[in-house]
Amino acid sequence: QFEWQPALKNVSSSWDVGILDGLSGWTASVDDVPADTISRRFRYDVALVSALKDLEEDIIEGLRERGLDDSTCTSGFTVVIKESCDGMGDVSEKHGGGPAIPEKAVRFSFTVMSISIQAVDEEEAVTIFQEQKPNSEFSCRPLCIMFVDESNHEMLTTILGPVVAERKAMTNSRLILSIGGLLRSFRFYFRGTGYDEKMVREMEGLEASGSTYICTLCDSTRAEASQNMVLHSITRSHDENLERYEIWRTNPFSESAEELRDRVKGVSAKPFMETHPTLDALHCDIGNATEFYKIFQDEIGELYLKKNASREERRCWRSALDKQLRKKLKLKPVMRMNGNYARRLMTRNAVEAVCELVPSEERREALKELMELYLQMKPVWRSTCPAREYPDQVCRYSYNSQRFSDLLSTTFKYRYDGKITNYLHKTLAHVPEIVERDGSIGAWASE
Repeated sequence: QFEWQPALKNVSSSWDVGILDGLSGWTASVDDVPADTISRRFRYDVALVSALKDLEEDIIEGLRERGLDDSTCTSGFTVVIKESCDGMGDVSEKHGGGPAIPEKAVRFSFTVMSISIQAVDEEEAVTIFQEQKPNSEFSCRPLCIMFVDESNHEMLTTILGPVVAERKAMTNSRLILSIGGLLRSFRFYFRGTGYDEKMVREMEGLEASGSTYICTLCDSTRAEASQNMVLHSITRSHDENLERYEIWRTNPFSESAEELRDRVKGVSAKPFMETHPTLDALHCDIGNATEFYKIFQDEIGELYLKKNASREERRCWRSALDKQLRKKLKLKPVMRMNGNYARRLMTRNAVEAVCELVPSEERREALKELMELYLQMKPVWRSTCPAREYPDQVCRYSYNSQRFSDLLSTTFKYRYDGKITNYLHKTLAHVPEIVERDGSIGAWASE
């Protein structure tokens, strides 16, 4: 049992509700599939209460450890929630006789990251609970599962619409809930960080990943980002995206399509859900490993000496690289880069193996240095608490990323002249700012 003060707008005050039909009665908007099979969800506030009750012992224990008297601490609790949403790819039935539904699924979930209390006579809020394993499947609570292709914007927004409305209602209200036998009041802060770039672009109304506006954090274009690889700051926000969408929609200065697009920096759909600007650590790994894999091929073929190469030549370099990686590292080629392959490719051993196939000593040194710099940078965006676990790498990050980008724009200029990949840009330009602001990237934004 619980209540909200003030009561939640447009949300029923009943508290004994279980799993709901995710369409929330919008069955008319689904045309080609049986509506009652599409989606299931919990009501957001009920799910949060259930999560807090699961943490009841931790909360009471946290108060005791901090020397706080649990009978006086009844208000001033703040709960920080990490929200995640991701497509789950192909979930088709193997021998199915079930209803005809899309073969793709999307899951929206949340994690309780921390709970703190602002005691009456204290300056600072005191943290009484901190999730130690924020990326474990045990701390991640599903809120809504739906059979929808994540590219189907209309279906996705239809189903997540009520979730967004409930979340919005809760940000302006306090939850009154009995914890440890006493009623206590909680405020919630939601941070949508568990999204990959594709989902962020979809939620925030930006153009798709191939857009010339390469970044979900700043307004840089691909060409600008390849010229100036390091010096960018985070400027995009949900509110700004909404304003820009209005400009895009109304074109108040009667500009041409090109001018208008430049004014709104690639915002071309209505932002639907607020995400917290960060970088997805897993896809960052994968994206950068893909890039190194291509650099390795180009270096084996000495592409820097030629202007361009035929498909045949490239295929030949690639098979030489695959063969070498298989022989030296027992690394089997994969159709699409995945996390495990990325982890094994981005190692000193891998670069040593590749260097055996690179003719010039000078190029071998450059490759080794590039990998060495990358391995210095990686723990900063991978670890849960970089300042504690890798203080030296955090201090050196800006220097390392500057050196890394110098290498790319000189030794590897043949590849980065006027272009750069989305994740390399984020890795080089935005990591220090995000770590300084949130304390971590890995904890907030990784599958």
